[in-house]
Amino acid sequence: MTVEPRVFVVDDDPAMRDSLKVLLETSGYTVPVYESAIAFFGSGAPAQHGCVLADVRMPEMDGLELQQRLKERGSTLPVILMTGHADVPLAVRAMKEGAIDFLEKPFKDAVLVESVRRALEQAERAGHSEASAKLVRERLADLTDRERQVLELLVAGRPNKIIAYELSISPRTVEIHRARVMDKMGARSLAELVRMTLSAVPA
Repeated sequence: MTVEPRVFVVDDDPAMRDSLKVLLETSGYTVPVYESAIAFFGSGAPAQHGCVLADVRMPEMDGLELQQRLKERGSTLPVILMTGHADVPLAVRAMKEGAIDFLEKPFKDAVLVESVRRALEQAERAGHSEASAKLVRERLADLTDRERQVLELLVAGRPNKIIAYELSISPRTVEIHRARVMDKMGARSLAELVRMTLSAVPA
């Protein structure tokens, strides 16, 4: 089932919220709106799919803090910040901390829609990446202790003979465990096995 793209608009200016909602809904998006970052976090929206379009300057919690809170929660929601001219240095700082774009007011409708499109593409890629990592973690959990030991040494770059020596088993037994690991992990090559394992295990 395809999840329809959502653009979470967070702005304390009612007129701006209404205008953005109309524009983005006309472009085919579902647009929940929030009058503050606190209302946004209280809604459960950070756990959903989509992107966030937020004003930099808001009372209680500004756009930069909203972005930081999302990062702390491990959210993959991309953030686009809207700024006044005087807020550009703040927006640049936000970009360095992970925001994917900032729009200087007043901005053209087409510029906003294009920025949202790119943000949602990034969100989709992040979602696929996380889903893949989750699948790999589930497969890792199905390995026996010995298979996990063999896998860790394979990922560390050890050849079969060294793995056999370090685990005090025969090279033939290493080959059997290695074949089972490849099968359980769904890897077609050693390179793929290493890549998928590294992608699922935080550095």
